[in-house]
Amino acid sequence: MRRFGKLLLRPEIVFLILAIGLGLAAAGAYWASRATVLTVAVAPRDGTEPAVIQAYADALAKRHKEIRLKILPFDDVRDSAEALRDGRADLAVVRPDVALPDNGLTLAILRDQAMIIASPEASEITRFPDLDRKRLAILAHRDADETLIRSMLAHYGLTLASQDKGGPLPPRQVALVEVAEADLTAALTRKEVDAVVSVIAPTAPTAQRIVESVQAASRSRKVAFVDVENADAIVARMPRLQMVSMPAETFGGSPKVPEEDVHTVGASYRLMARASLSRSVAADVTQHLFELRSGMANVTAAADYVQAPAYESTSGATSARLPIHPGAVDYFEREQQSFVERYETWIYLVAFLGGGIGSAFAWVGQRLSRLRRERIEEATDRLLAIRQEAQDSPDPARLVTLAREIDDLAGDIARHALERPTEGRTLSAAAIAIDAARSTIKRAIAVGRHGDDAPALAGQTVTAGPELS
Repeated sequence: MRRFGKLLLRPEIVFLILAIGLGLAAAGAYWASRATVLTVAVAPRDGTEPAVIQAYADALAKRHKEIRLKILPFDDVRDSAEALRDGRADLAVVRPDVALPDNGLTLAILRDQAMIIASPEASEITRFPDLDRKRLAILAHRDADETLIRSMLAHYGLTLASQDKGGPLPPRQVALVEVAEADLTAALTRKEVDAVVSVIAPTAPTAQRIVESVQAASRSRKVAFVDVENADAIVARMPRLQMVSMPAETFGGSPKVPEEDVHTVGASYRLMARASLSRSVAADVTQHLFELRSGMANVTAAADYVQAPAYESTSGATSARLPIHPGAVDYFEREQQSFVERYETWIYLVAFLGGGIGSAFAWVGQRLSRLRRERIEEATDRLLAIRQEAQDSPDPARLVTLAREIDDLAGDIARHALERPTEGRTLSAAAIAIDAARSTIKRAIAVGRHGDDAPALAGQTVTAGPELS
């Protein structure tokens, strides 16, 4: 223990401990301030969502936010949902009606889509049953959109034809025909298709162009839209869908297109986070997404479609069929955690450990101080014992040995006093003991108790090292 105490009190050891402490503090500060990197699975590759997420990632890096995104691209939303479910991603672009990961919670809606079925007014296609034996043009044939169309047709007892060989279709069947946007008007005019179907945001420029192509094929310039009756009942049966209303004049005011509100169903592309993502990080991701949205819109117009999911209460948000992440709710409700609230556990732990470590250092210091005092006290006791032994010893050789031991003890005490702080009372007692021991040996020589050897011995004791005062 004494050796350990001596080693611990060496100046270089003290500086080493301070350097280690400062290094640990710097590492802790770096850890607390470093950016959190989240992996986000993005799909579909040919959709608008990859551009939105890339613009978001670039904006985060440009503004030096505490969140960074690592993009993991996929061709299909099923793959991005699977990546979130498997833990390969922290965030993912998900379309719930196609694939909903069981650990996914909504942060934001990237794009709301409606299933729009439009045709020239003369076709008189205004209800789903009117689609029996009809051919529908589709511009971008995505599996996710086909799944929605197939589900809606099945609700009305219709099925998609597996193959379209031309000619009349069998009863209760509907055919999808892929048509380029530039050929849509001609295909409707030549009756190659009866209507066009698209799962798209009604306010998107592409939706506007599709309706204009249908208008160009209509002699009256009027467009008929399929209105979904009892859309609420369909959503109750298929809860991953949502009701969508297109107000009158969504696509133009002269003539009014549509002439009155059209009710349909749709789906949404959502930015979801794994349920285990901390509330504070989820809140930061959501906050930055909406704060940077206007700047992102300068890069891609699709950023304008980003919106908050609708909910009526906090409990309703977290218990909905498509639940919202509690961290996102914290942002929407302006209840984000402060720095102290986020790290209160660590703060209390550091305070607790700091107090304990401080007490331990104080105890070690006291113990080392006591060890130093005990070492000098032991030397003092030995000096007093030497004094007593010198008074009683008639042996000159023994007196020589005692004189040397006095010198050694005096040197040890001097080294302790120079290297470490020592109480003045303890040093004073040691100095008195040294003087007393030497004086005793001198007196033994002076009385001539040792005959002819006395002068030599007296010289040894008189010059036996410096005295401490």
